[in-house]
Amino acid sequence: MNYQAQRGSVLHFLDQHSPEYFADGILVTDSDKGTVVAVGEAESILAQFPQLQVTEHSQALICPGFIDTHIHYPQVDVIASYGEQLLDWLNNYTFPHESKFADEAHASETADFFLRELLKNGSTTGLVFGTVHPQSVDAFFRASEALNTRMICGKVMMDRNAPDFLCDDVASSKNDSQALIDRWHGKGRQLYAVTPRFAITSTPEQLAAAGELLADNPGVYMQTHLSENLDEIAFVKELFPQRKNYLDVYDHYGLLGEYSTFAHGVHLEDGEYQRLSETGSKIAFCPTSNLFLGSGLLPLDDQPFPVGVSVATDVGGGTSFSMLQTMSEAYKVCQLRGHRLSPQQAFYMMTLGNAKSLKLDDKLGNFTAGKEADFVVLDLAATELMQRRQAICNTLDETLFCLTILGDDRSVAETWVAGKKVYSKDEAN
Repeated sequence: MNYQAQRGSVLHFLDQHSPEYFADGILVTDSDKGTVVAVGEAESILAQFPQLQVTEHSQALICPGFIDTHIHYPQVDVIASYGEQLLDWLNNYTFPHESKFADEAHASETADFFLRELLKNGSTTGLVFGTVHPQSVDAFFRASEALNTRMICGKVMMDRNAPDFLCDDVASSKNDSQALIDRWHGKGRQLYAVTPRFAITSTPEQLAAAGELLADNPGVYMQTHLSENLDEIAFVKELFPQRKNYLDVYDHYGLLGEYSTFAHGVHLEDGEYQRLSETGSKIAFCPTSNLFLGSGLLPLDDQPFPVGVSVATDVGGGTSFSMLQTMSEAYKVCQLRGHRLSPQQAFYMMTLGNAKSLKLDDKLGNFTAGKEADFVVLDLAATELMQRRQAICNTLDETLFCLTILGDDRSVAETWVAGKKVYSKDEAN
C-alpha cells in the first residue's frame, strides 16, 4: 500500500449544510489507487495508521479540488479583450481566434497550457468547450489523459450565424461528435459533452441532431449557453418565433435533463425556471464573465422554482482561472442584489456542489473514503496582506471569507490529482 498523508486544516462537505472541519487534520490517500483512504483529526488518524509518513503543511487549508462547470479552453488567448458585449465579443475576438484550432499542434499546445493553468489555480475538473474542429477535442483529451485529470469536453456544433471557416453542417457535426463519444467518453477519467454553442449558431436540424446524440448515448453530457445577454435573447426569438421562450428551443429538441448544463441563465422567465426544475437541468453561474461583458446579475437568491446552480469561470469571457476570484465576484453580484453569499456556501459550491451539478458526487467533491483523491492545499498566508489578515481571523467563516476575497493562484500551494501531486508552487518557482 502506497499511502500518503497531508496534515493541516482540512475542510470538506458531507452535504450542503454539513461541513466537516478539522483544525488539525490529516488526509490519507492511496497513490496507487488514486483514492481517498481516510480523513479526520490528526490524533485519531495517527493512532489508526501508526506507520504513516506525514507531510506537514503550515498555515494551510486542505480541501477537495475545485470544479469549474463552464469554461472554453480555446479562449485562453482572448481573455482580457477590451470593450464589447457578448455578440460583438464573439465576432470580433473569439471566432477569429478559434479558427487556429484547425491546426492540431496549436490545439495541443493550448490544451496543455490551459490544463496546467487550471491546476495552478486548484481546479482539477472542468466542463469544457472545444471548437468546431474535432481535432481540438482530441488534443484536449490527450492532454487531460496524460495528466489523469477528470475532464468533460465536447466539439462545438455550429452551422449558421458564424464565419464560414468555423461552420460545420448537420451530418458532419453529428458524425464527428459520435466518433468522439466512441473514442473518449468513459475512457479513463475522460467524459464527453454534446456541445451546440447556442441556439443562434445552430439550425433546427442541428439542434435535433444534438438531441439524437443525447438519446443515443445515455450518460453523455450536454452543455450550451442560455439567456446570457438581452440582444442574444431577442435574436433567438427572431430565429425561433414558434417557441415559447429561449429555453423552449432547447426543450423542443430534447436537450434538457440531469446531465445538461446551461451557462449563464441571467435573464430567465418563470416558465424557464419551471422547466429547468422539472427536468433536473442546471445553470452555471459565471460572475466574472457576466460582469466583464455587462450581461447582468444572476438572481442566485431569487428563483420562482428551485434550479441547481453551479459556479464557473467562463474563461475567456470570464477574467480569471481562479475559482477563489470567481467566488469573490459572485459574492459582489449577490451583494448588489441584496443577498449575502456565505463563505461556507462558496466553498460548498466550488467543491461538492459543483460535483453534484455534474452528477460526479459519487466520485468527486469531498473526502469520503474511496472517492478519487483530487485535492488542493491552500496557503492561507500566500501574501503579506493575507498573512496579516488571517492572523486576526477567529472563526472558520472569517478564514474562508478572507481566502475567497484576497486569494488567487498565489494561494494554491499544491494541487493533487488521483493521489499524485501535479502542481507545486514551490517547485514552479
